[in-house]
Amino acid sequence: MTSFYLRPAHFVDTPVGHPDGTVARLAGGMLWFAAYDVIEDGLRRTVPVADVATLGDHAQVLHAAITAPRPALTLGDRTLRFDQPQVAGILNVTPDSFSDGGAHLDDPDGAAAAATDMLAAGAALIDLGGESTRPGAPLVWEEDEAKRVVPVVERLAASGALVSIDTRKALVMERALAGGARIVNDVSALLWDTRSLEVVAKAGCPVVLMHSPQPAKGPHGGDGYRDVVTEVFDWLETRIAAVVAGGVDRSRIIVDPGIGFGKTLADNLALLNDLPIFHGLGCPIMLGVSRKRMIGALSNEAPATERLGGSIALAIKGVEAGVQLLRVHDVAETVQAIRVWRGLRDQALTRRS
Repeated sequence: MTSFYLRPAHFVDTPVGHPDGTVARLAGGMLWFAAYDVIEDGLRRTVPVADVATLGDHAQVLHAAITAPRPALTLGDRTLRFDQPQVAGILNVTPDSFSDGGAHLDDPDGAAAAATDMLAAGAALIDLGGESTRPGAPLVWEEDEAKRVVPVVERLAASGALVSIDTRKALVMERALAGGARIVNDVSALLWDTRSLEVVAKAGCPVVLMHSPQPAKGPHGGDGYRDVVTEVFDWLETRIAAVVAGGVDRSRIIVDPGIGFGKTLADNLALLNDLPIFHGLGCPIMLGVSRKRMIGALSNEAPATERLGGSIALAIKGVEAGVQLLRVHDVAETVQAIRVWRGLRDQALTRRS
């Protein structure tokens, strides 16, 4: 069976001055591109956007998915837009998360205050977790996890904040959603807990489906890849179809390639370099690279607390690939970087040819 993928390439500063049909807008956002890298049976070639109709029906389906605007999500009184990059602030109420474990454990008021600071710094939402997913982290009983997160969710929801609950457990999803969370972010793509898909479908809430090789066993398994980029794409495509069949509207699905989860440094770098390919899934993309181990591996084993520079570099890499949602620890610094990037884009897009 032939494998076929399109990766947007040859990005341009502005569509102004380019003849009609020679550039395309990426996912209704702030980026335009002039060509595709066609990946067919493991081989690559570059084809102008204007020639996509010559590549067959499947190419046109992918082209439509890649260029279609991603509808905003209306979540209560809040709207989450995907026509520009947004930041999700990471808030962990755990004793053992790799970067900030223990900072807000058993202190819902302190956790809520930290989240408020992130929102004031420009975060569009808060991604709240009560169980560490670092390699080797122990499993947390679902009741304990719920007790950690629900009081924080309730405080944040009462203040009008938009909250996503980072969990793979159905009971925690149910209680967090009942407490005012609006989005489920599951590192197992709703595969770890057999009730999770039912919970999300019944709630009608958006869900982030993250790739990991063996999600039913844990987030860091796997036996390696022949081609990590296309295998992750195929896995997410299959998972989207299953979740839609389970009752979740496709427009409420966000995908995450799962950087650092069951992947080597080389795998992670390949995924980051080919991020634009994932727009072919037709869903908004979340990217979580903040303070991750790969940054330390590329910078003399810098500890998690000293990975700001690498985190910003990878965040901008994501923005330049059209990623809509960045999951970060350092909100103020990332928002500032995006604002500078946005200024450059605005100038390019408004200049005259």
